[in-house]
Amino acid sequence: MAKPAKQQIETGAAIEFANAPAFTERPAWRTVGDGWRHLHGSVRGAGASFEWHDFKTSGGEFDWGKSFHPGSVEVCLNLEGNGKVALNKNEIAFAPLTVGFYRRGEQALRATREANQRHQFLTVEMSFDFLRRHLSEFITSLHPLVREVVAGQSEKSTVAPTARLTSRQQQLLASLRDAPVLALAQPVWYQAKALEVAAELFFVAPGEKELFCQRQQRLSAERVEKVFSLLQKNLAEPPALEEIGRVVGCSPFHLSRTFSAATGRTIPQYIRQLRMERAAELLKSGKFNVTEAALEVGYSSLSHFSQAFHETFGCCPGLYPLKTPTQKKI
Repeated sequence: MAKPAKQQIETGAAIEFANAPAFTERPAWRTVGDGWRHLHGSVRGAGASFEWHDFKTSGGEFDWGKSFHPGSVEVCLNLEGNGKVALNKNEIAFAPLTVGFYRRGEQALRATREANQRHQFLTVEMSFDFLRRHLSEFITSLHPLVREVVAGQSEKSTVAPTARLTSRQQQLLASLRDAPVLALAQPVWYQAKALEVAAELFFVAPGEKELFCQRQQRLSAERVEKVFSLLQKNLAEPPALEEIGRVVGCSPFHLSRTFSAATGRTIPQYIRQLRMERAAELLKSGKFNVTEAALEVGYSSLSHFSQAFHETFGCCPGLYPLKTPTQKKI
């Protein structure tokens, strides 16, 4: 019996997709050189792939979307730099210290990394088959983006909202960068870590109502995000803690605790880090001397600026960006 025309078309498309040439993302990262590092695995082989990215963009936005494997869900744990992933009118933003995931089917996703920034992030890609193999018994507890794949309901490209990286997730990211096991054991270790990432991010609480603890986590993440945005816009003259608290809608004491719990740093420590990174960029450009860079990021005392810079990068600002034995990477 002949198949209906629509079913024939869908079957033909599925066969064509399955028989497509093996995808490789190496060309997408060619321009960043050592800034892209494959850690372990493969989407087509092991079902999961881990990659570390650390590079700076200049001269325009970087096309990040060309690296997304068709037939996979990718998780991005974003430490530094701003990026976007979009499909049609749906867009998610990756700010520093955020995490999110997206599904790449046949339709390409638009994704960019902002120009003139340092980008540090780790990605974990899991094939649709890998997700079905390990998560099929948990369908009712999965995030819709993953549940649709596991249940065979949809493989179309889509995106999910980002969230703030928790301290536990930051520790997970750090462990993934350098596997603490022998090379022979790494296939087992990384597969276990892929499942840990899935358990951390792909499950949702039963019912539609937001639990109290979830609401508190969401509010905390939103407040921290507002602090990031506010400080980045007022780097030279950051507002007082009381003013920041008023803008984000909570007491200075509660804000300080929330920010430290989410980032592992106090607000003054974060301000100094932002200032030093900006000063390093200005010095590296060759258009600013030490005094000008210090003033540009809000330091009126050259000695205080030099001390802070040395503590951050391991060298005095006058020598930056010359390589010295103790200089730390930016």
